[in-house]
Amino acid sequence: MKKALLVLISILLTLSIAACSSSSSGDGEQTEPVAKKSDMAGTVRVALAGWTLDNGIDAQTGAESVGLNQFLKETFNKMYPNIKLEIYQIPWENAKAKQYAMLLSKDVDLLYTGGAYAAQWYQQGLLRDIDDLIKADSGFDPKIYLDGVWNNSYSTKSLDKTHQFGIPAVLGRRMTIYDKKLFDDWGVKPLSSKATPDEIMNAAKKMTGKNPKTGEQNYGVYWSGNSLNGSTIVGLTLAFGAKGAEGSLSDMKHIKWQLNSPEMVKVVEWLKEMAPLAPPGFVNAQGAESFGIAKNSIAIGLDQTGGTTMSDFRVNKNKDIIDRFVPAMNIGPKGESWVAVDPFIMAKDVKDEKAAWEVMKFLAGPETQKHNYKYFAYTPTLKNPDFITAEDKFVKEALKIADVAHSELMDEANPFFLSDIVPAINGYASQAAQGNAPDAKTFLDDLQKRAEAWSNNLK
Repeated sequence: MKKALLVLISILLTLSIAACSSSSSGDGEQTEPVAKKSDMAGTVRVALAGWTLDNGIDAQTGAESVGLNQFLKETFNKMYPNIKLEIYQIPWENAKAKQYAMLLSKDVDLLYTGGAYAAQWYQQGLLRDIDDLIKADSGFDPKIYLDGVWNNSYSTKSLDKTHQFGIPAVLGRRMTIYDKKLFDDWGVKPLSSKATPDEIMNAAKKMTGKNPKTGEQNYGVYWSGNSLNGSTIVGLTLAFGAKGAEGSLSDMKHIKWQLNSPEMVKVVEWLKEMAPLAPPGFVNAQGAESFGIAKNSIAIGLDQTGGTTMSDFRVNKNKDIIDRFVPAMNIGPKGESWVAVDPFIMAKDVKDEKAAWEVMKFLAGPETQKHNYKYFAYTPTLKNPDFITAEDKFVKEALKIADVAHSELMDEANPFFLSDIVPAINGYASQAAQGNAPDAKTFLDDLQKRAEAWSNNLK
């Protein structure tokens, strides 16, 4: 009898909880009921690069994750019951080719994609400007997004910065992170909040070798030596005032290349001097597998995310690991560098622009960003994301960096930067690690000639 009574009480409690909340998160956090917002009807086709659609289990923490399908069912579908969503999930490894094909065949209305892809497709006339949609919608406030991202990112803005074609949805993290324990072991002064290349080099040189306390091999620095986006290179060009080129990305044929300037020489010479201070595997983006956790042997990580440290903290709840790894701004003059931005964009041949606009705003908006941060650690693009956990100082630092970010000729929006400059400088650093890098000026003279020839061959 008592058992039956307990079961009945349990059922009543469950029903009571369900009646008070339209949904709840995986950790029991309840949300407010979602109200109907509009009777607008339509069908919107959405191609998402990399998003998780179904519920699952986090492989590291064992926590339940709520996929996009359930999230939309509990939110957007109730707000817009007459808008039908056709969602296509596309793996990142072939997102560019598949999404490009969908744009050409007019089989998609909205896309979430890489910023470099979006910029290229806009240049090709495949995307729709959204300036008129923003102007006509008094309920949409661009000021909720980080100023540096909204005003300056080529991932969402035309190259002349006069037109908006996307909404920033997910931010890439690129920051300097140092291991306070290793600095203490070696008796080296901690980095400043906006450490310069010289400051980083001086510290890295002091901490490469046998750790005086543990006897283990330590490396002073790490960066990804085969980075496709060349984020470390971008930061160094800003730090040394190396423009690399003058002109406009909208007129690449008439760009004035400055790849062999004295400032660019400083960039590659810095990399040449730093390469021996990194673990040998850095040339292939290896050797930093333990950076951010207790077994770490690298003092300073450039262009890091803090993701490994936060994952370790979520599993072990060890605050010491959070205190050990300290984020700092990037290496540009104001702590800035290149910041990746993945946007939502609208196809030029969108079928139902009004319905698509509502979907676009929602998927790039605060509620979806909160969901993606909570379950998938996506970094928001918002000025004031009040849902960031107290311990996540890495995302907070990334937001500070992004707010002072600005696009340059020497970043991923420049096709020659991606296709030639980055691989060439990565290769130079690899040679430097082996002790056989060529003369910096000679190397850059050759790169300058290649750049000029590339521009001259453009139609």
